[in-house]
Amino acid sequence: MTKSLAFDLHDTEAAPAAAARIRLSGVSDDRAMLRTAAELTRDLHAPRPLIYWGDFLASASIGYGALALAIFAKSTVLLAVAGMIAVLALYRAAMFIHEMTHVKHSLLPGFRLAWNLLLGVPMLVPSFTYEGVHNLHHARTRYGTAEDPEYLPLALMKPWTLPVFLLVSVLLPVGLLIRFAILSPLSLVSPKLRRIVVARYSGLKINPEFERRAPEGELKAQWFWQELGASVWSISLLALVFTGVVPLHAFLIYMAVISGVAVINQVRTLVAHLWENDGEPLTVTAQYLDSVNVPAPGLLPYLWAPIGLRYHALHHLLPGLPYHTLGEAHRRLSDALDVNSAYHQANYPTLGGLVQRLASSTMKANRTN
Repeated sequence: MTKSLAFDLHDTEAAPAAAARIRLSGVSDDRAMLRTAAELTRDLHAPRPLIYWGDFLASASIGYGALALAIFAKSTVLLAVAGMIAVLALYRAAMFIHEMTHVKHSLLPGFRLAWNLLLGVPMLVPSFTYEGVHNLHHARTRYGTAEDPEYLPLALMKPWTLPVFLLVSVLLPVGLLIRFAILSPLSLVSPKLRRIVVARYSGLKINPEFERRAPEGELKAQWFWQELGASVWSISLLALVFTGVVPLHAFLIYMAVISGVAVINQVRTLVAHLWENDGEPLTVTAQYLDSVNVPAPGLLPYLWAPIGLRYHALHHLLPGLPYHTLGEAHRRLSDALDVNSAYHQANYPTLGGLVQRLASSTMKANRTN
């Protein structure tokens, strides 16, 4: 099968980090692949509202139901099982934030508002933290550079950066509470602090050097209301916990679930790319090869890479495709393109293999330095 072949090739031909960087920066565009991808998917660009609404509402309902069950659980086993279901279901619901950055809101009227009310604000990740940030990751001249908010050359960094990368996500809910319950209100009376909050603490990013610009146009209004909602929610929640209205154990379970969602997403982020670019602008094909597909068969990717994220390389090739058409697009391209096409070289079989490859890359990079 092509995905097994691609995995074997990546393993056996893995080069030292320096060679990988030269290979990426020197890759020219595979015109045949790009042309075929555009031609074969022209009919797949329309999002189906019923799928979006049904999937999101079902995921959120299951997630919050399981969270409630975990809070009122009388046994450790029930708490653990319900907590895990809550994490996985709310993670899936949360990942619709990615779709909202790519699909025109006019094609899904009311979806962004519903998502923020039902999940973005309660989970402390209103959509303004992603909209206006994620699109920069897809910019042709920004991907993999210092101006990309969602890229770090992890494969070329010290091995200890990988566990630190994951540890940060464990503490994310604490950071989000500080951001919205403390920094938001304080920044209203301090323009200097406001500039720092907007630039450094208002985007879901992994590049610590990236600074965000102040919002403009429609996003400015969305930002205001979403941040206000998240601040009111955060302050109210903390007040209810400190006054004993909300039991401490319920609050801690809620925080643990958000942390669990963040950790799974961070693991997914860890294997979304090969992270082998050292800051040079890349062609579309090189960006594709630095990204990862984990195609079917395999059930686990539906849990750790939901909402089409198992086809992350394909998403970078065709970012306008809605998540529910990515599987069909992959099938068409896999059948149409020759086995030697660059398309097949971004397919990998397992999460574990990708983590192992990344860890191995950090070891090689440090041996050559």
